[in-house]
Amino acid sequence: MFDPESLSYDAQGLIPAIVQTPAGEVRMLAWMNREAVEKTLASRRVTFWSRSRRKLWTKGEESGHVLRLCGLSPDCDRDALLVTAEPEGPTCHTGSPSCFDGEGATAPLPWLGRLEALLQERKASASMEGSYTQKLFARGPGRIAKKVVEEAGEAALAAQKLDHARTPGHRTDFLEEAADLLFHLELLLVSQGLGLADAVAVLQRRHVERAAPVLVKSRPEAPQSKPGTRKPKT
Repeated sequence: MFDPESLSYDAQGLIPAIVQTPAGEVRMLAWMNREAVEKTLASRRVTFWSRSRRKLWTKGEESGHVLRLCGLSPDCDRDALLVTAEPEGPTCHTGSPSCFDGEGATAPLPWLGRLEALLQERKASASMEGSYTQKLFARGPGRIAKKVVEEAGEAALAAQKLDHARTPGHRTDFLEEAADLLFHLELLLVSQGLGLADAVAVLQRRHVERAAPVLVKSRPEAPQSKPGTRKPKT
């Protein structure tokens, strides 16, 4: 069980907290004190200490854009916290998903978390009169599964063409088909209440299990006869 007392707070009783999504996208940096950590753990809603207002504040208490706690991880010195949370809506007060969206593009892998959130919205509003994605969700997992098979075949063919002739055009075609496959696989996962992170967790677990040392039990040694004696026959 996580113990807030085990953390190393500064002279003001504070500790920096970096918030990231389960997909690894960094959303914000704020400060916590012991009470904020305790409230976060108890409510499962990320709560900070406001240095300007001198009081606790739960993220989203006014905007509704809360951060649902997934886990807390201190660093090696226990004087900084990594907060993994599922955001409901944008995190930054400017309306941007992340407080670090100012310059530069979001890293590709964390961006998948944003795509997944969008697909979940499309699933909730599934309709035969809606967008392409909404229509697929309305038609159900069977139809989405057929699209995954179709896109997998097209990606495989594009890979073979690239292998035979490594031209820029074939490389672009393969990446386009691979992106379509990934998109529809994500659709299928979301249709079942899952996401790519769940599939990645399986890969991670397999890696850990295979990397673990195998303990080989040694065979017990056979009892040795004393010199000059024979084992009686039966």
